[in-house]
Amino acid sequence: MLDRPGLPDDLRQRHEQALAAARGSFARSPGADELIWVGRRLAYLGRYRDAIETFSEGVARFPRDARFLRHRGHRYLTTRQIDRALRDFDEAAALVAGTADSIEPDGLPNARGIPTSTLHTNIHYHRGLAHYLLGDNAAARSAWRDCLAASRNPDMEAATRYWLYLAQRRLGLAEEAAGNLTAVDANWDIIENTAYHRLLLRFRGDVPSSSEAAGVDSIEDATLVYGLAQWHRFEGRDAQADALLEQLLAGPQWPAFAYLAAEADRQRVE
Repeated sequence: MLDRPGLPDDLRQRHEQALAAARGSFARSPGADELIWVGRRLAYLGRYRDAIETFSEGVARFPRDARFLRHRGHRYLTTRQIDRALRDFDEAAALVAGTADSIEPDGLPNARGIPTSTLHTNIHYHRGLAHYLLGDNAAARSAWRDCLAASRNPDMEAATRYWLYLAQRRLGLAEEAAGNLTAVDANWDIIENTAYHRLLLRFRGDVPSSSEAAGVDSIEDATLVYGLAQWHRFEGRDAQADALLEQLLAGPQWPAFAYLAAEADRQRVE
Protein backbone atom coordinates (compact mmCIF):
# COMPACT_ATOMS: atom_id res chain seq x y z
CA MET A 1 0.00 0.00 0.00
CA LEU A 2 1.20 3.49 -0.93
CA ASP A 3 4.17 2.08 -2.80
CA ARG A 4 5.44 4.49 -5.42
CA PRO A 5 3.42 3.90 -8.61
CA GLY A 6 5.31 2.03 -11.28
CA LEU A 7 6.00 3.86 -14.52
CA PRO A 8 7.19 2.54 -17.88
CA ASP A 9 10.90 3.22 -18.34
CA ASP A 10 10.38 5.67 -21.19
CA LEU A 11 7.76 7.65 -19.28
CA ARG A 12 9.87 7.73 -16.13
CA GLN A 13 12.82 9.00 -18.16
CA ARG A 14 10.70 11.80 -19.62
CA HIS A 15 9.46 12.77 -16.16
CA GLU A 16 13.01 12.73 -14.79
CA GLN A 17 14.14 14.98 -17.62
CA ALA A 18 11.24 17.34 -16.99
CA LEU A 19 12.10 17.46 -13.27
CA ALA A 20 15.73 18.25 -14.04
CA ALA A 21 14.60 21.05 -16.36
CA ALA A 22 12.26 22.43 -13.69
CA ARG A 23 15.03 22.39 -11.11
CA GLY A 24 17.30 24.15 -13.57
CA SER A 25 14.69 26.84 -14.18
CA PHE A 26 14.25 27.38 -10.45
CA ALA A 27 18.02 27.63 -9.94
CA ARG A 28 18.21 30.34 -12.59
CA SER A 29 15.05 32.17 -11.51
CA PRO A 30 13.79 31.15 -8.03
CA GLY A 31 10.22 32.38 -8.41
CA ALA A 32 6.84 30.93 -7.48
CA ASP A 33 6.07 29.56 -10.96
CA GLU A 34 9.39 27.77 -11.14
CA LEU A 35 9.06 26.24 -7.67
CA ILE A 36 5.53 25.00 -8.34
CA TRP A 37 6.78 23.05 -11.33
CA VAL A 38 9.49 21.38 -9.28
CA GLY A 39 6.80 20.13 -6.90
CA ARG A 40 4.47 19.06 -9.67
CA ARG A 41 7.21 17.18 -11.50
CA LEU A 42 8.15 15.35 -8.30
CA ALA A 43 4.53 14.29 -7.86
CA TYR A 44 4.32 12.95 -11.42
CA LEU A 45 7.19 10.63 -10.48
CA GLY A 46 5.26 9.38 -7.47
CA ARG A 47 7.57 11.25 -5.09
CA TYR A 48 4.61 12.67 -3.19
CA ARG A 49 6.34 13.42 0.10
CA ASP A 50 9.15 15.23 -1.70
CA ALA A 51 6.47 17.20 -3.55
CA ILE A 52 4.82 18.11 -0.25
CA GLU A 53 8.14 19.39 1.08
CA THR A 54 8.59 21.51 -2.05
CA PHE A 55 5.11 22.97 -1.83
CA SER A 56 5.66 23.65 1.89
CA GLU A 57 8.74 25.63 0.91
CA GLY A 58 6.52 27.57 -1.47
CA VAL A 59 3.95 28.25 1.26
CA ALA A 60 6.74 29.70 3.40
CA ARG A 61 8.29 31.77 0.59
CA PHE A 62 5.05 32.92 -1.05
CA PRO A 63 2.38 32.89 1.68
CA ARG A 64 -0.18 34.80 -0.42
CA ASP A 65 0.06 32.42 -3.39
CA ALA A 66 -2.84 29.99 -3.07
CA ARG A 67 -1.38 27.65 -5.66
CA PHE A 68 1.08 26.13 -3.20
CA LEU A 69 -1.70 25.33 -0.74
CA ARG A 70 -3.86 23.88 -3.53
CA HIS A 71 -1.06 21.59 -4.76
CA ARG A 72 0.13 20.61 -1.30
CA GLY A 73 -3.46 19.83 -0.33
CA HIS A 74 -3.79 17.56 -3.34
CA ARG A 75 -0.72 15.59 -2.29
CA TYR A 76 -1.88 15.48 1.31
CA LEU A 77 -4.95 13.72 -0.09
CA THR A 78 -2.77 11.30 -2.03
CA THR A 79 -0.81 10.43 1.11
CA ARG A 80 -3.99 10.08 3.21
CA GLN A 81 -3.44 13.21 5.31
CA ILE A 82 -7.01 14.34 4.80
CA ASP A 83 -7.30 16.79 7.70
CA ARG A 84 -4.15 18.60 6.58
CA ALA A 85 -5.46 18.67 3.02
CA LEU A 86 -8.71 20.26 4.13
CA ARG A 87 -6.91 22.98 6.08
CA ASP A 88 -4.87 23.82 2.99
CA PHE A 89 -7.92 23.96 0.73
CA ASP A 90 -9.84 26.11 3.20
CA GLU A 91 -6.94 28.55 3.43
CA ALA A 92 -6.52 28.57 -0.34
CA ALA A 93 -10.25 29.25 -0.81
CA ALA A 94 -10.01 32.22 1.54
CA LEU A 95 -7.01 33.58 -0.36
CA VAL A 96 -8.74 33.47 -3.76
CA ALA A 97 -12.16 34.69 -2.61
CA GLY A 98 -13.17 37.70 -4.70
CA THR A 99 -10.19 37.39 -7.06
CA ALA A 100 -10.09 36.70 -10.78
CA ASP A 101 -9.72 33.06 -11.72
CA SER A 102 -6.88 31.72 -13.90
CA ILE A 103 -6.33 28.60 -15.99
CA GLU A 104 -3.93 26.08 -14.49
CA PRO A 105 -1.52 24.73 -17.12
CA ASP A 106 -1.38 20.96 -17.45
CA GLY A 107 1.81 19.12 -16.62
CA LEU A 108 0.30 15.99 -18.18
CA PRO A 109 -1.56 17.46 -21.18
CA ASN A 110 -4.70 15.79 -22.49
CA ALA A 111 -5.05 14.59 -26.07
CA ARG A 112 -5.96 18.06 -27.33
CA GLY A 113 -3.50 19.97 -25.18
CA ILE A 114 -6.33 22.09 -23.76
CA PRO A 115 -6.32 22.71 -19.98
CA THR A 116 -9.76 22.07 -18.48
CA SER A 117 -9.35 23.34 -14.90
CA THR A 118 -8.58 26.60 -13.14
CA LEU A 119 -7.13 27.60 -9.80
CA HIS A 120 -10.56 28.26 -8.29
CA THR A 121 -12.16 25.07 -9.60
CA ASN A 122 -9.24 22.96 -8.43
CA ILE A 123 -9.38 24.45 -4.94
CA HIS A 124 -13.13 23.91 -4.53
CA TYR A 125 -13.12 20.52 -6.27
CA HIS A 126 -10.44 19.11 -4.00
CA ARG A 127 -11.97 20.81 -0.95
CA GLY A 128 -15.21 19.00 -1.69
CA LEU A 129 -13.38 15.71 -2.01
CA ALA A 130 -11.66 16.18 1.36
CA HIS A 131 -15.02 16.78 3.04
CA TYR A 132 -16.51 13.75 1.25
CA LEU A 133 -13.67 11.51 2.40
CA LEU A 134 -14.25 12.70 5.96
CA GLY A 135 -17.94 11.87 5.68
CA ASP A 136 -19.20 15.48 5.74
CA ASN A 137 -21.49 15.37 2.72
CA ALA A 138 -23.15 18.72 3.49
CA ALA A 139 -19.80 20.53 3.39
CA ALA A 140 -18.79 18.55 0.30
CA ARG A 141 -22.01 19.62 -1.42
CA SER A 142 -21.29 23.26 -0.60
CA ALA A 143 -17.73 23.07 -1.94
CA TRP A 144 -18.81 21.35 -5.15
CA ARG A 145 -21.52 23.93 -5.70
CA ASP A 146 -18.80 26.58 -5.44
CA CYS A 147 -16.77 24.58 -7.95
CA LEU A 148 -19.73 24.27 -10.30
CA ALA A 149 -20.27 28.04 -10.19
CA ALA A 150 -16.66 28.52 -11.32
CA SER A 151 -16.71 25.77 -13.99
CA ARG A 152 -16.46 27.00 -17.55
CA ASN A 153 -16.30 23.86 -19.71
CA PRO A 154 -18.02 20.46 -20.00
CA ASP A 155 -15.08 18.52 -18.57
CA MET A 156 -15.02 20.44 -15.31
CA GLU A 157 -18.79 20.49 -15.12
CA ALA A 158 -19.04 16.72 -15.64
CA ALA A 159 -16.50 15.94 -12.92
CA THR A 160 -18.09 18.36 -10.47
CA ARG A 161 -21.68 17.30 -11.13
CA TYR A 162 -20.67 13.65 -10.62
CA TRP A 163 -19.30 14.16 -7.12
CA LEU A 164 -22.06 16.63 -6.29
CA TYR A 165 -24.63 14.01 -7.24
CA LEU A 166 -23.07 11.50 -4.85
CA ALA A 167 -23.20 14.01 -2.00
CA GLN A 168 -26.80 14.95 -2.81
CA ARG A 169 -27.91 11.33 -2.83
CA ARG A 170 -26.14 10.62 0.45
CA LEU A 171 -27.89 13.62 1.98
CA GLY A 172 -31.27 12.34 0.80
CA LEU A 173 -31.77 15.30 -1.56
CA ALA A 174 -33.41 13.24 -4.29
CA GLU A 175 -35.12 16.13 -6.07
CA GLU A 176 -31.98 18.25 -6.09
CA ALA A 177 -29.93 15.31 -7.33
CA ALA A 178 -32.40 14.72 -10.16
CA GLY A 179 -32.12 18.38 -11.13
CA ASN A 180 -28.37 18.02 -11.21
CA LEU A 181 -28.68 15.17 -13.70
CA THR A 182 -31.16 17.12 -15.82
CA ALA A 183 -28.47 19.74 -16.44
CA VAL A 184 -26.14 17.13 -18.00
CA ASP A 185 -25.94 17.23 -21.79
CA ALA A 186 -25.41 13.82 -23.40
CA ASN A 187 -23.68 15.56 -26.31
CA TRP A 188 -21.09 17.47 -24.30
CA ASP A 189 -17.73 17.61 -26.06
CA ILE A 190 -15.68 15.90 -23.34
CA ILE A 191 -11.90 15.97 -23.66
CA GLU A 192 -10.73 13.91 -20.68
CA ASN A 193 -13.49 13.36 -18.09
CA THR A 194 -15.34 10.75 -20.12
CA ALA A 195 -15.76 8.41 -17.13
CA TYR A 196 -17.55 11.06 -15.08
CA HIS A 197 -19.78 11.99 -18.01
CA ARG A 198 -20.61 8.35 -18.68
CA LEU A 199 -21.49 7.77 -15.04
CA LEU A 200 -23.79 10.78 -14.94
CA LEU A 201 -25.64 9.38 -17.95
CA ARG A 202 -25.81 6.00 -16.21
CA PHE A 203 -27.30 7.61 -13.10
CA ARG A 204 -29.89 9.27 -15.34
CA GLY A 205 -30.69 6.00 -17.10
CA ASP A 206 -29.28 6.96 -20.50
CA VAL A 207 -26.66 4.18 -20.60
CA PRO A 208 -27.69 0.51 -20.86
CA SER A 209 -27.34 -1.35 -17.56
CA SER A 210 -25.31 -4.06 -19.30
CA SER A 211 -22.44 -1.63 -19.84
CA GLU A 212 -20.01 -2.31 -16.99
CA ALA A 213 -16.36 -1.51 -16.34
CA ALA A 214 -14.00 -4.34 -17.29
CA GLY A 215 -11.22 -3.86 -14.74
CA VAL A 216 -9.30 -1.47 -12.52
CA ASP A 217 -6.05 -1.12 -14.44
CA SER A 218 -6.32 2.63 -15.05
CA ILE A 219 -7.57 5.68 -13.18
CA GLU A 220 -10.52 5.85 -15.59
CA ASP A 221 -11.35 2.21 -14.79
CA ALA A 222 -11.18 2.98 -11.06
CA THR A 223 -13.50 5.95 -11.53
CA LEU A 224 -16.04 3.83 -13.42
CA VAL A 225 -15.94 0.99 -10.89
CA TYR A 226 -16.48 3.33 -7.93
CA GLY A 227 -19.30 5.15 -9.71
CA LEU A 228 -20.99 1.89 -10.68
CA ALA A 229 -20.76 0.76 -7.07
CA GLN A 230 -22.59 3.92 -6.02
CA TRP A 231 -25.24 3.34 -8.68
CA HIS A 232 -25.85 -0.19 -7.40
CA ARG A 233 -25.99 1.15 -3.82
CA PHE A 234 -28.55 3.79 -4.74
CA GLU A 235 -30.64 1.08 -6.44
CA GLY A 236 -30.53 -1.11 -3.32
CA ARG A 237 -28.07 -3.68 -4.68
CA ASP A 238 -25.61 -3.65 -1.81
CA ALA A 239 -23.98 -6.97 -2.69
CA GLN A 240 -23.06 -5.75 -6.18
CA ALA A 241 -21.83 -2.47 -4.76
CA ASP A 242 -19.65 -4.20 -2.17
CA ALA A 243 -18.17 -6.55 -4.77
CA LEU A 244 -17.16 -3.63 -7.01
CA LEU A 245 -15.57 -1.74 -4.12
CA GLU A 246 -13.54 -4.82 -3.16
CA GLN A 247 -12.47 -5.20 -6.80
CA LEU A 248 -11.31 -1.59 -6.80
CA LEU A 249 -9.46 -1.87 -3.50
CA ALA A 250 -7.67 -5.01 -4.68
CA GLY A 251 -6.32 -3.12 -7.69
CA PRO A 252 -3.26 -0.91 -8.18
CA GLN A 253 -4.83 2.55 -8.52
CA TRP A 254 -4.38 3.72 -4.91
CA PRO A 255 -3.58 7.37 -5.84
CA ALA A 256 -6.95 7.70 -7.65
CA PHE A 257 -9.70 9.71 -5.98
CA ALA A 258 -12.10 6.82 -6.55
CA TYR A 259 -9.79 4.53 -4.58
CA LEU A 260 -9.57 7.04 -1.72
CA ALA A 261 -13.36 7.26 -1.68
CA ALA A 262 -13.69 3.47 -1.62
CA GLU A 263 -11.25 3.31 1.29
CA ALA A 264 -13.22 5.91 3.20
CA ASP A 265 -16.49 4.10 2.54
CA ARG A 266 -15.11 0.81 3.81
CA GLN A 267 -13.61 2.40 6.92
CA ARG A 268 -16.98 3.91 7.82
CA VAL A 269 -18.64 0.50 7.51
CA GLU A 270 -15.94 -1.17 9.61
